[in-house]
Amino acid sequence: MLEKNKAEMIQEIKDVILSNRKKVAYEVNNTMLYAYWNVGRIIVENEQNGSIKAEYGKQIMKELSKELRKILGSGFSASNLFNMRKLYITYPKFQTVSGKLSWSHYCELLSIENVDERNFYEKECLNSNWSVRELKRQLETSLYERLLLSEGKNNKEKVYELAKVGQTLNTPEDVLKEPYVFEFLGVKENKPILEKDLEQKLVKHIEEFLLELGKGFMFVGTQQRVTLGNTHYYVDMVFYNKILKCYVLIDLKIGQMKAEYAGQMNMYLNYYNEEINDKDDNKPIGIILCKSKKDIAIDYALGGLSNNVFASTYTYYIPKKEELINEVEKVLNDNK
Repeated sequence: MLEKNKAEMIQEIKDVILSNRKKVAYEVNNTMLYAYWNVGRIIVENEQNGSIKAEYGKQIMKELSKELRKILGSGFSASNLFNMRKLYITYPKFQTVSGKLSWSHYCELLSIENVDERNFYEKECLNSNWSVRELKRQLETSLYERLLLSEGKNNKEKVYELAKVGQTLNTPEDVLKEPYVFEFLGVKENKPILEKDLEQKLVKHIEEFLLELGKGFMFVGTQQRVTLGNTHYYVDMVFYNKILKCYVLIDLKIGQMKAEYAGQMNMYLNYYNEEINDKDDNKPIGIILCKSKKDIAIDYALGGLSNNVFASTYTYYIPKKEELINEVEKVLNDNK
């Protein structure tokens, strides 16, 4: 009994200390953000609200930085002062600045000119608790544009939804990206690689792969057996999404999408739906990841299937953002 009471006391003390440490860290961070926001306000107000010519303004900032660093230290470089100025301009009401995000988070967010895109990444930082490293990676791989392209047909409501609430997982389609980016594998784009080697590399980098897949994913295993009659089949990779409450089956293909891949995945999903699912699980999702695909052929291969079978592509390098933006604009214009 005494040992039990001691354990409860230790847990209670631990909870008190850790929760208060978080409060202190939040207050310190929020106070620093408020100080930087005010520095930005002072700069803007002394610029006559931005009416000073750009070149003259740069010179003033350099001189201001030089003097402030003598007094306050290295945190007041010219680039940091520009970010403080931009913080105030972007968030004229400090109440809209979140103390849950660090100054480093905001320095990355302030580099995004598109308001909808910046709002999306800010919401995702808060919703998914991204570190600065994770935020940088998602920015570099153009997650925002890839989500807009994921369904093939998108509209302005999708842009509005991402900007307002971030990525939401309400339907199976919401988990998709186009393309998936595997730059963390270090595979050269034109280097031949076997499907089993690709699978092994993804398992070896499972933390990065889970980040790329998105929120709610948990790794179940590789080469999960499906037995039908006396024949054994194997699903390359299986995950469970705790938000959608369903299994997500992934088949890896090193070439172009083929119609027979859809039939095989449909078979796997039927098996999981009948043999593996618990009563509280939703219908499983199947994603066929290929190096390339032809949209018309995909429409015919996947059309009419009652299961959630999708095809998407992957790449070993970070796509050019300009190309993705052009693709998004084309899709948006097609849906006017």
